[in-house]
Amino acid sequence: MPDGLIIDLVAGRGEVTDAAWVRIVPLLPRVDGRGRPWRDHRQVVNGVLWRLRTGAPWRDLPERYGPWQTVYERFARWERDGTWARLLEYVQVRDAVGAVEWTASVDSTINRAHQHAAGARKKGALAMDELDDPAHPARDQALGRSRGGLTTKVHLAADGRGLPLAVVVTPGNINDSTVFDTVLEAVRVPRVRAGRPRSRPQAVIADKAYSSRAIRSGLRRRGIRAVIPERADQIAGRQRRGSAGGRPPAFDSEQYKARNVVERCFGRLKQFRAIATRFDKLAARYLAGLRLASLILWLREC
Repeated sequence: MPDGLIIDLVAGRGEVTDAAWVRIVPLLPRVDGRGRPWRDHRQVVNGVLWRLRTGAPWRDLPERYGPWQTVYERFARWERDGTWARLLEYVQVRDAVGAVEWTASVDSTINRAHQHAAGARKKGALAMDELDDPAHPARDQALGRSRGGLTTKVHLAADGRGLPLAVVVTPGNINDSTVFDTVLEAVRVPRVRAGRPRSRPQAVIADKAYSSRAIRSGLRRRGIRAVIPERADQIAGRQRRGSAGGRPPAFDSEQYKARNVVERCFGRLKQFRAIATRFDKLAARYLAGLRLASLILWLREC
């Protein structure tokens, strides 16, 4: 079947619809005529989505999606060459220009890692700056050990409609505030015309875990309004110092009510079982699945 051909069949549950396929097919790699012909891209993408939705092992992929090895290799190849990331950016720039609500809500969620996610071979040594960066996905394959076992933390920035703008993965025992800058730096929505991608929201809504002087100062330098409540110990410390404690930071309690959009986004992402529970050994593959799930949320909305 020729690459990019829209199949005249009703899409199964969770599969790519005709309307969605028309949007993403221009960015998929093309067959160059050399070597063996590629299996139909749409069949493979639907196979990846089936595995992402069910969380089943790759070997259990239904036969209608073709050999599981082919589907997995295509998924891994497109993770390595950045295809999944480009698809997400493409949908954002084509469908989100003028529609993105630039009030970003930032939060994190901890996802349990299955025992099959442990034991990935560590290839090569990390650079010193990567070792010091808690948000680097290659650090221990983003697995953290706690009393509950192995976990991975997903840090998310969502727009005002609850659509993912940026996703970062870290070990589950990493503090949220230490990854805040990394999450904001990952917000890059390309523009239709020439120019740098937009990366500065008008306001950032976050809970008390992000209430720190460093975060507030960083947002102020970038001209971003902080909608973050103070922690009780910070309020008590400021009051204890009297006039030397300074004025309380500005806080819009009405706008803070919109923070629930990031929680709703987590809920939609976790409808994909391979996101709610991590089965991937490699952090890069798990992150690729998160990007694909985010892509599906954008395609459903726009």
